[in-house]
Formats: sequence, C-alpha cells, structure tokens
Amino acid sequence: MMPGRMNPRQMQQMMKRLGINVREIENVEEIIIRTDTKEYIFDSAEVTVMDAQGQKTYQITGRPRIVDRKGKVEEKEEGIPEEDINLVAEQTGKSKEQAKKALEETNGDIAEAIMKLT
Repeated sequence: MMPGRMNPRQMQQMMKRLGINVREIENVEEIIIRTDTKEYIFDSAEVTVMDAQGQKTYQITGRPRIVDRKGKVEEKEEGIPEEDINLVAEQTGKSKEQAKKALEETNGDIAEAIMKLT
C-alpha cells in the first residue's frame, strides 16, 4: 500500500511524467495461456496494458478454467478463495460474510472490496 493518499488525477500526471501509459483493452472475449501440460482459459477477464518506455506489460484480472492439454478439466476456479475473504475481513474489520459479499460484488478484486467496505 502506498503511504498517504494520491488522487487518480495526480497519479495519472505522475505516470505521464515517468513515461508510463496505462489503458484497458475493451471487449475481451477470451484469453488462453498454454503451458506444456495445461491451458488456463479466461472466459471473461479484464486486460490492462501498461506501456513503460516501450516495454509493454499485460495484466489479466479474472478467474480461469484450468484444463490439461488432453482436454480434461482438471481444476475449475469457483467462488472466492478463503484467503481473499480472510484478508479483506482482516483489513476492514468486517465479518467474513461482509467481506465475501464485497468480493463477489467486485468480481474478486481485493483492493476494490477493501475500499468498498471502508
């Protein structure tokens, strides 16, 4: 967490001075990450691109289906992980039920859930 509070406009001005550009890719339908043994398939995800001095970094926010390369569904991420619920509850002083509800409403975004509850 950053010390102090900086409003979004100040943050964008600072990033612009540093040569950093951040934008969201709109209307993403699917993202697949393939390894030698598994595929991580994001059916609905948000993708943000950060361009810092010519180097692009892509951030994917979402929950993947994990499939082995033979086509069998190995794992399916469902619900909110217990660790995330505990973290939000601990950081906000709210109950686990309130933390879980906030995480569900923010599609699992921990920072947004914390801000929503504070």
